[in-house]
Amino acid sequence: MERAVLHMDLDTFYVSVERLRDASLNGKPIIVGGGNRGVVAACSYEARRFGIHSAMPIAMARRLCPSAIFLKGDMETYIKYSDTVTEIIAGSAPLFEKSSIDEFYLDLTGMDRFFGTQKWAWALGDTIKKETGLSISMGLSVNKTVCKIATGEAKPNGRLQIASPRVKEFLHPLPLRKMPMAGKVTVGFLGGMGIHTIGMLAEFPPELLLSTLGKNGLSLWKRAQGIDDSPVVAHTDPKSISTERTFDEDTTDIRFLHATLLSEVEKLGYRLRSANHLTNCITVSIRYSDFQAESRQMTIAYTCRDDVLYRAALDLFKKCYGRRVLLRRVGVRLSGLVHGSHQIDLFDASPQQLNLMLAMDKIRDRYGLEAVGHASAHQPVPRGKAMRNASPLRNTTAFMKR
Repeated sequence: MERAVLHMDLDTFYVSVERLRDASLNGKPIIVGGGNRGVVAACSYEARRFGIHSAMPIAMARRLCPSAIFLKGDMETYIKYSDTVTEIIAGSAPLFEKSSIDEFYLDLTGMDRFFGTQKWAWALGDTIKKETGLSISMGLSVNKTVCKIATGEAKPNGRLQIASPRVKEFLHPLPLRKMPMAGKVTVGFLGGMGIHTIGMLAEFPPELLLSTLGKNGLSLWKRAQGIDDSPVVAHTDPKSISTERTFDEDTTDIRFLHATLLSEVEKLGYRLRSANHLTNCITVSIRYSDFQAESRQMTIAYTCRDDVLYRAALDLFKKCYGRRVLLRRVGVRLSGLVHGSHQIDLFDASPQQLNLMLAMDKIRDRYGLEAVGHASAHQPVPRGKAMRNASPLRNTTAFMKR
């Protein structure tokens, strides 16, 4: 039986979500990325015309397009939209793989017995567009390689089916850089050998590719022939979640660092509770200004409570931060995730904190993650002399942004 694999890719996903939240951004060059020292996480097609691309330093992007609108980004909101799309796909597809926050593979093999595969696939795209407002491009073909390339050729907001007899006709004229797994170094190396298109790669002796590039060279040659047996791997729940913050200026301000730690824990705690998950392992990592890194990990009783997670994170941070030199970045990771929700212990000494946490979640559900938080987690950015001897944060007061 011939395979049928569908690739779905949400167009300029982060930018599209931001435009759903603020229609005034439509048609303007948009760049999503954090801080002056960060990199471009995503950019609109209008920004790409200036030569801007993902992973480019923000400072360079500002020079190339000073008129662009720069947004810090809101990963929690992006995850919510991604989860909504995932739920729509899961409710219809017999087998799907979520390969990234905005990219999916669906195995539709055999569905022609009951449905027209193309008609079914395009209808699913229409449903996603209608229910989320997000633009999505799709490629349908005989394997993951061909359908992914087809999606790229269909962008933006396009759909392309490549039937089995047309696979080589479709692939071979395309530049080699459009081949999945062919990075810049590999493309440059093959270009030095006179190989510039997928068709030229397909005609090259495979034994020479094996001797020069090893197994990767042989894999690329097979893909250039339109051969790819890699399966669509069934989607599973994440095993861990993480967040990190790179500071605009390196700092030793203890109050600010503790506040940042609390803020990151709040984000992760909210994500746990929203997904009905608990964690039993927390990791804190730091990176110094000289790029030396430290991390510590702790096993805890299963929980999704911010106060419990913060106490553990603070203890780990104190064990990590031993050099007392400038810090560049702080990160928190929760692992060992399982399904479940917090139950109030009869001997719980702090029901007020639990009630506060749940009330804050309701506000976030309605107005977004940044709408409310502990006042302690929102200390001002440090300026001037570092406050090395500040006491640990104890403020549990919540505030709501206006």
